[in-house]
Amino acid sequence: MAANTSGTSKSNRPAQEVSWGDDQIRLTDKVSVLRGADNGAYPSGNSVLVQGSAESVLIDPSVTVVQRGGAPVMIDAVINSHGHEDHLPGNGLFSDSRIHIHHDDLVAAQSIEGLMDVYGLEGQVRADFTAQVLEEFYYQGRDDAQGFNDGHVFDLGGVRVEAMHLPGHTRGHSGFQIDNVFFLSDIDLTGFGPYYGDVWSDLDQFDESLRKVRDVEADWYVTFHHKGIIEGRDTFVDMVDNFHAVIETRHSRMLAFLSEPHDLDEMVAHRFVYRPHVEHVFLEAVERRTAQLHVERMLDRGEAIEVESGRYRAA
Repeated sequence: MAANTSGTSKSNRPAQEVSWGDDQIRLTDKVSVLRGADNGAYPSGNSVLVQGSAESVLIDPSVTVVQRGGAPVMIDAVINSHGHEDHLPGNGLFSDSRIHIHHDDLVAAQSIEGLMDVYGLEGQVRADFTAQVLEEFYYQGRDDAQGFNDGHVFDLGGVRVEAMHLPGHTRGHSGFQIDNVFFLSDIDLTGFGPYYGDVWSDLDQFDESLRKVRDVEADWYVTFHHKGIIEGRDTFVDMVDNFHAVIETRHSRMLAFLSEPHDLDEMVAHRFVYRPHVEHVFLEAVERRTAQLHVERMLDRGEAIEVESGRYRAA
């Protein structure tokens, strides 16, 4: 059945083989990228199709996959790289396919309440974003979703998909090595930089994951958003180093802001993540969590002090 918004199907049409034309980009005879709308920009993304002799899997079926009604081949299993709204839309479309996601993010695939817990949203913001995810991202909970761990190998027959746990973005965020292709998921290498704005995000873990993924050897690197397909390790290393550097740039900007005492509300209002014109239902929650993580790092490093309850100043 097609994905639904409130427990009833939007369509009786099953997921089926759909021609993607030029938007199916073949990297090898077994690995293709299904390019999302606007080159995979949010709210869409670039899904990865892996075809073995025994099974075919789709990693992170985007809203574009749902809107087009399927993939170029029948899908035996869906792999979610992590529990965020834009990586789960096709879980309902491929209702007869198995769902796999890292154990630490399993609740996000199982129910909408579990997904909201990953973000840590509460009150009206939680209610508003729940409605948006159900309607615009075709979310459907899959209580049959199965968890995997770091290093798990999906053997599809003649091709293997190996999971690499890369937490920080979420607790269960994972990348995947498929022969000479590596899927980076939301280590998207954009100028925006790493996103760690949820209660299930962790700044130290993101740092470590970026150091870990930098050592990955591949001919092709694929991001879910924006950059899409990156060819060659040298190019990839330069991009991941620039992406990683955004963390310290943010940190320095926040530390400079704390040359005078400020609290988290004032840091949220100043905006260190999003530009002033950007609006989103969970924007303030993301700014707050990001500022909180950096302030905790400053306190640990001795770079800042708490001058009074909830107010901080650079040391």
